[in-house]
Amino acid sequence: MYDKGTIGKLKAAKSIWQERVDRIPPGKAGKSYTDRATTSGIDVGLVYTPEDVADMDYMRDLGFPGEYPYTRGYQATMYRGRLWTMRQYAGFATVEESNKRYKYLLSQGQTGLSIAFDLPTQLGLDADHPLAEGEVGKVGVSVSSLADLEVLFDGIPLDQVSTSMTINAPAAVLLAMYIALARRRGISPDKLDGTIQNDILKEYSSRGTYIFPPAPSMRITNDIFAYCSSEVPNWNTISISGYHMREAGCTAVQEVAFTLADGIAYVDAAIKAGLDVDSFAARLSFFFNAHNNLLEEVAKFRAARRMWAHIMKERFHAQNPKSMMLRFHTQTAGCTLTSQQPDNNIVRVTLQALAAVLGGTQSLHTNSRDEALSLPTEDSVRIALRTQQIIGFESGVTDTVDPLAGSFYIEAMTNRIEEEAWKYIRKIDELGGAVKAIENGFIQQEIQKASYQYQLEIESGKRVIVGVNRFQVDEKPARNLMRIDSALYEKRRAELTAMKAGRDSTKVQAALARLKQTAEGSGNLMPAIIEAVDVYATLGEVCDVLRSVFGEYESDASF
Repeated sequence: MYDKGTIGKLKAAKSIWQERVDRIPPGKAGKSYTDRATTSGIDVGLVYTPEDVADMDYMRDLGFPGEYPYTRGYQATMYRGRLWTMRQYAGFATVEESNKRYKYLLSQGQTGLSIAFDLPTQLGLDADHPLAEGEVGKVGVSVSSLADLEVLFDGIPLDQVSTSMTINAPAAVLLAMYIALARRRGISPDKLDGTIQNDILKEYSSRGTYIFPPAPSMRITNDIFAYCSSEVPNWNTISISGYHMREAGCTAVQEVAFTLADGIAYVDAAIKAGLDVDSFAARLSFFFNAHNNLLEEVAKFRAARRMWAHIMKERFHAQNPKSMMLRFHTQTAGCTLTSQQPDNNIVRVTLQALAAVLGGTQSLHTNSRDEALSLPTEDSVRIALRTQQIIGFESGVTDTVDPLAGSFYIEAMTNRIEEEAWKYIRKIDELGGAVKAIENGFIQQEIQKASYQYQLEIESGKRVIVGVNRFQVDEKPARNLMRIDSALYEKRRAELTAMKAGRDSTKVQAALARLKQTAEGSGNLMPAIIEAVDVYATLGEVCDVLRSVFGEYESDASF
């Protein structure tokens, strides 16, 4: 972008400037001006000049928004055309209470739903399972059957609202329920718009809500890809998630590398299963974390977008431009929220949300200030939503596409994150791909080492967390927190008993038998799962059939 003569003059001028700067004593903070690094451990220079991006070619590395390699965004007009989807992640206790929260959020200007399921649901257990006691409705809404989904979405037009469901191991079952519900309302599946997380690989590496071993889990994922490509074409069939790896402690570089490595594994598995890459790749989506280091996060999003474009074009030979576009949802970083001085979390979330918008996210969830203490209250949720709306309508950052492009620092950091992420991807390729890298513990160990290092930095005071290791105050215990009634387990048991008594058991058993037969063979599982849930087979019953065929995964913990 700059000729050699200009770069040479700048280098000489900077050397003279640096000599003057070197004579400046350390500042009041007690740190040398040279002592700065991002959360990924990337050294940050005091100042950046064209010398730091001397090898960059505008058309090769940046291009225009909406054009390969999509560094500047996958849409030509980005937020000038429409703002990102404001998709607040919500769900707790009963389907009735969660339905009220969804309607409240929609009335306050939210433009999409994001469903949080409780732990038993995420593990494929019905609410009346003995292991569910004490967990029903605690971290999300309890859903065990189509009857629950009918209440959860009561009064919500499925063909007008985009719905994201954060569910992984039993993703096929929840998607089947959603499709069955739409059909009962006279809505064709091709009118449905939304996302199913369906990312099982990150469950093995960082989150833990897996059910089946990797091979059958990948089969289920491929079956969802294949079924939706023809029957539910507007549905994003997977949200490949770096978010949870970042919550587990990985760096920004690792988040990019491990997420894209998982993406490579899913695409590779689908192609080996006989799918044409362009038949499903356009419906892949991604899910990233937005952390506190605003400029590093912006660079991270831009690097990930460019890398995925190269992966799809050069590695998988995709022809459809949409197959090369990395579309992603962002959630602000739950792991950065503090129980100390919780109002500080509003500021943290604002910075993180701004990073996501400056990085070009397609949808966004902003965490609430009290989430380090409990599920968020309605007041806290409203503040979190208003944070997005103020950024979108008042800040001015949406007025032009990729407003930080051309910043010497942003471009240098984008290049550096990409360079470091490629090193990880090459290492994972050498190990045999993401599945092998997870099975031998490589990814888990890298996340654990990064998490440990981050914690050491906090405890030593090298990394300042306001209100935690500096600027503390004496505080009274938090009040008016949301609490889930422990009697909910018995209520859900009674509801399930009543539902089972009213359904046609003969149809249920016949549908489950056909599902087992399909699982034992090689046919697509989705039609059989839809048939089963449509006659009110429960989530647990469907997953138990699959468990009986596929078995359950047991992790070899490595620390």
